[in-house]
Formats: sequence, C-alpha cells, structure tokens
Amino acid sequence: MNLNDCLLFQALSEATRNSLAALAREESHPKGGFLFRAGEPAKNFYILAEGRVRLSIGGAGHISSIVSGCGEMLGWSSMAGQPAYTASAECLLPVTVWRFDAAELARLLESAPADGLLFYKRLAELIGKRLAASYGATLSVHGEREHKYWG
Repeated sequence: MNLNDCLLFQALSEATRNSLAALAREESHPKGGFLFRAGEPAKNFYILAEGRVRLSIGGAGHISSIVSGCGEMLGWSSMAGQPAYTASAECLLPVTVWRFDAAELARLLESAPADGLLFYKRLAELIGKRLAASYGATLSVHGEREHKYWG
C-alpha cells in the first residue's frame, strides 16, 4: 500500500500527500511488541500498512478492539490534543506501520489549512466509526440487540 491510497489522506492535495510521504517513517514491529502503551506521551501517529494490532484500555485490557485494515489509523490521541495515549497498541502479528511525528504532522497541516480541515474532518469521521463500533460491542455484551447511539 502506498500512503496515497490511505482513506485518511485521499481528499488532500497532491502537494500535501507528497509532503506527508516525506514525513512518514516506515517501521516494523514484532508479534508481541507494542507501538505505544496507555499513559505514555502521545507523540506519534500511525497508519497500519500490514499486520494486526489490538487496542486495549484498562490494566487487564478489559476493553479492546482489533485494527487490521491496511490504511487504518492508530494513536489518534496524538492528533486530538491528548497529552497521553488512551489505549495500548499490541502487535498480534508482525506489523508494518508508517509513523508520523505528531508535532511535525500538525505543522504540515497548519501550513495547508484547507487540507488540514479535510484531514481533521476525516479523522473525526473515522474516530466516530470506531466509537460506534465500540458502542455496538458494549451493547452486545449486555445482551441488547437494538443499537442506540448517543452523540
């Protein structure tokens, strides 16, 4: 996969996508490794290129979800004004990601306001979808079939 194929970046101008590609650092992580842990400073934003990652919240990972789609984002806390990651990201398989320094990414998006707006709109949409899926999973654990979303 090429970064230009990533849903988060598709609506951005070619110039901004080229600048994003220059910022991206491809990294490989082994099965059992962590991209980040809950509570650590949120300094990086990731796009999954290959593999499978479990996002978990809580000391024993009581609430979790799986990220396995090529182009999915991880570490959104870093782009949402959070000082620390809210979840831990454990590699369930060997993983390849594109890592962005969040401060550099924010500067790039600020230098291209129209693209910055598109990025943050798409980021909000993707976070919303993940939240809706989390609501659905929580309701199913409690035996509810009707999904009611508040927000």
